Amino acid sequence: MSAELYEKMAQSIIDGDADIAVELAQQAVAQGIDPLDAITKGFVTGVNQVGEAFGCGQAYLPELVMAGEAMKAAVTALEPEMAKRGTQRQVLGKVVLATVEGDIHEIGKSLVGTMLSASGFQVYDLGVDVPSAAIAGKVREVGANLVALSALLTTTMVKQREVIEVLATQGLRAQVKVLVGGAPVTREWVQKIGADGYSEDAIGAVAVAKGLVGA
Repeated sequence: MSAELYEKMAQSIIDGDADIAVELAQQAVAQGIDPLDAITKGFVTGVNQVGEAFGCGQAYLPELVMAGEAMKAAVTALEPEMAKRGTQRQVLGKVVLATVEGDIHEIGKSLVGTMLSASGFQVYDLGVDVPSAAIAGKVREVGANLVALSALLTTTMVKQREVIEVLATQGLRAQVKVLVGGAPVTREWVQKIGADGYSEDAIGAVAVAKGLVGA
């Protein structure tokens, strides 16, 4: 019976239907299914399928956003049961996420945050137009091992380099991997500023993040 439920869970994410995803999460709890199994065998399968489809050009940004939101809703619905059982998803890493100072682009960054959360990362999203010192401060506060920086303008890209310099000055650079993204970011830029990786889209960012933390 649970195999059929897992399939429906995956499908609810593929369809980007948050209401159905929540309903299925509640069904799983009622049936005594381990919420971690519901996440890993059900919902995450759907996230992965949408990710693969997006990577092949068979799914588009709105579908990815909706799948991410449905996943977030499902996990939220399962959290009380996880707390009750004292089980927690294995956290792959702690990520401080921000759009750099001077840049107010939100969508790409938020999508990366949603997909990282759905994939098992603990995400601290600081929002947009975030000063480099604030990013470094959050890294220190939460003991992050990954920093993800978005910049969509060539004029604000330089702030990605500044964050890396501030992390180094504060003695934090060794503990974190820095992932950068945004339309103007290239592999050459990543090498030039000494970042650890970059991605052109949210699904790629998850794969790169997993690689950087050895997950």
